[in-house]
Amino acid sequence: MLICHCNIITEREIEQSIVELLDQDPWQLIVPAKVYHAMHKRGRCCGCFPNVVETIIRVTENYHARSEASGVDIVSHLDRVRGLRVQYGSRTHERRKADHRAA
Repeated sequence: MLICHCNIITEREIEQSIVELLDQDPWQLIVPAKVYHAMHKRGRCCGCFPNVVETIIRVTENYHARSEASGVDIVSHLDRVRGLRVQYGSRTHERRKADHRAA
């Protein structure tokens, strides 16, 4: 599936890049900019970043589930991100007013 239309990047390429980063350091913080940098690309319109974040979360959770770490060491990243979205993201609406309309 095509994730980034600007750079023509597929979901499989993003997943491979994330796994390579996790092989270097399994507990590092991976963000979309780091994934794009590893692929020698850059975000242009950045409309794909929410999908890249979801892919990072899914691949990271699967990576740690397959690893030899105990269940105590594994944290559910998806639940934490969803909690942060509810806490910070849903109220601000990108700092737009309720009556804001695009031209």
